[in-house]
Amino acid sequence: MKPSKDAPGPFSWSGIREAIQFRRHPIVFLQDLSQRYGDVVHFRLGWKHAFLLNHPDLAQEFLVAHASKHSRGPVMQRGRAVMGEGLLTSEEPLHAAQRRLIQPAFHRERISHYATVMAEYSSRACRGWHSGQVLDLHEEMMRLTLSILGETLFGTQIQEDAREIGEAVTELMSLVDLVFVPFSRYLTHLPLPGMGRLKKVRMRLDRFIYGLIDERLRSGEERGDLLSTLLHRQLAEGNSAHALRQVRDECVTILLAGHETIANALTYALILMAQHPGHAQRLRAEVDQIAGHGELDADDFDQLVFTRGVVAECMRLYPPVWILGRTITQPCSVGPYTAPAGSILFVSQYLLHRDSRFFPEPTTFDPDRFLERSQVPRFAYFPFGLGPRRCIGEAFAWMEGVLALGTMLRRWEIELLPQTTLVLDPKVTLRPKLPVLVRVTAVPKRDAMPRADAGERVLPSSGAHTEPRPTTRLAAGR
Repeated sequence: MKPSKDAPGPFSWSGIREAIQFRRHPIVFLQDLSQRYGDVVHFRLGWKHAFLLNHPDLAQEFLVAHASKHSRGPVMQRGRAVMGEGLLTSEEPLHAAQRRLIQPAFHRERISHYATVMAEYSSRACRGWHSGQVLDLHEEMMRLTLSILGETLFGTQIQEDAREIGEAVTELMSLVDLVFVPFSRYLTHLPLPGMGRLKKVRMRLDRFIYGLIDERLRSGEERGDLLSTLLHRQLAEGNSAHALRQVRDECVTILLAGHETIANALTYALILMAQHPGHAQRLRAEVDQIAGHGELDADDFDQLVFTRGVVAECMRLYPPVWILGRTITQPCSVGPYTAPAGSILFVSQYLLHRDSRFFPEPTTFDPDRFLERSQVPRFAYFPFGLGPRRCIGEAFAWMEGVLALGTMLRRWEIELLPQTTLVLDPKVTLRPKLPVLVRVTAVPKRDAMPRADAGERVLPSSGAHTEPRPTTRLAAGR
């Protein structure tokens, strides 16, 4: 093993310049580091040692083999100020215990039941559109995914609260920059403008979540959803403030993580479909062949081969969670080097997913690359993370993304307005920085085929009109 100081990277006494660059344009900064220094890059973020790992083998080593040697990264550590000790922010052994508690809500049987809600709410959302209407696509997708999450996991319709929750999420994302302020962990209780806004975000989310909890406790209903599971297990230990607080923390975490990420994925998927009408038409043909005159459901998921490929390719180009960071608690290997305890290690899905070594023509939108699993290198593609902290809602997100995208695109064509500029805002998630304005046009009615048999795998046809073409490179965080 070589000492960490021998790992290649920019030299800096203070790390202030690097911290500023990382804060302002994180994707550009990390892309530059990987291109200049290779697969293992050592740099400074203030007084902290940091390492960027840019190879699938290093991602596997870091997130799987060395999982016991690290704790949450600085963003999630600061995230406790809003999310508390939820699944995203908690450390072991609490994390493992809470994961076991929450896991039943995401079993395959439950997700199959949720599929009806996903398709119904997606259909209901786009039925409210009319031809020629101009929409903010990201806002629409945030509202849709929040509604689905509220009905499936919390057993309540929360459309009326969608705007307030969406504003709180946006505000929270804007405060992530506070992580890079020196001594930010000590600033929480000071009357600074950012800290005041952070407290208001927490109060808004608390008011909503504790309202759901109080309503469920008063009704005494056992609905079999996530909220009932959390209340039953936590309150079995006594109706204590601590138990209710833990329920609150898990609910806030699921609320924030469970709709923001898939809303981003759907937004980018619809943008890419607008840019690639041949693929959009191919997707419609697949949905029509499988669903016939009916709505999509859980049984259709496995047959929607091309639609799943579209969602996968969209998350390759624009992974909703674009980077993972951990703070290591003891020295550990990073390739041929050793990182000292206390170092921050980063691995970026955005960088690896666009690496030409693992994905030929990486800027080309080509869903067919996912139709043959063997073509996707192991550990090079991980939009939902790797290791023991892999996203617990991965299967839920796949089902929702495929059914929602298929439901909307079979009815509507999406046109990007000339003035629409997509600027990435890489915070905790990879979200659009500006409104995504589109015009929707109803797809002409077609003679739908009878619904395909459940056991019949429908292979989508290909044609010259769906040949892949380069996707426009977008400014990253500017």
